[in-house]
Amino acid sequence: MAGILDMLGPALSGGTLQQLSNAVGTDENTAQRAAMAALPVILGAMNRNTNDPQRAQSLANALDNDHDGGIFDNLGGFLGMLTGGDAGASTAGLNPRSADGTGILGHIFGNQLPQVQQGVGKATGLDSGQVMKMMVALAPMVMGYLGRQKREQNLNAGGLSDLLNREASTAQQAAPNDLMGMLGGLLDRDGDGSAVDDLLGSFLGR
Repeated sequence: MAGILDMLGPALSGGTLQQLSNAVGTDENTAQRAAMAALPVILGAMNRNTNDPQRAQSLANALDNDHDGGIFDNLGGFLGMLTGGDAGASTAGLNPRSADGTGILGHIFGNQLPQVQQGVGKATGLDSGQVMKMMVALAPMVMGYLGRQKREQNLNAGGLSDLLNREASTAQQAAPNDLMGMLGGLLDRDGDGSAVDDLLGSFLGR
């Protein structure tokens, strides 16, 4: 089974990486490092959400309705839209909701999103706006990956939670140690070793 890092490979290399860096407004190396820092945070937050059965089912429903993985068939077009290209032409065949990174991030992080932007920004040297652009690009890809895996493996809500747990761990291990160490220190406010707990505490009503 191809993991999320396998499917994101084309977005983090070659000409597509150049598009991603243009969309974020930075150089390719910084864009790649920022993506590798932001991805574990996004996956970890989603994994935390799916510990709640109702939220896990909501995610499963969203994947069924709006995220079929087709975004990976047109990554260049999707990223071109983010840089101000012709949205109609560049995202032909995509469900508009599948490319709505801002909306996806709102569901994942709620009012904790500014804290996430600040933490990833301090770890990578990007400003808050650049971090948001990076996450807006990554979030639809994450949802597309999950939607494709859900259909191919016939996953229920519990299976999605298991998948997210594995992928969050893999993404964290793949991230540069200096980035994850800095990001964890910035976001783990209660010192329990889990930045995700702090990010989502108020969002989940704990």
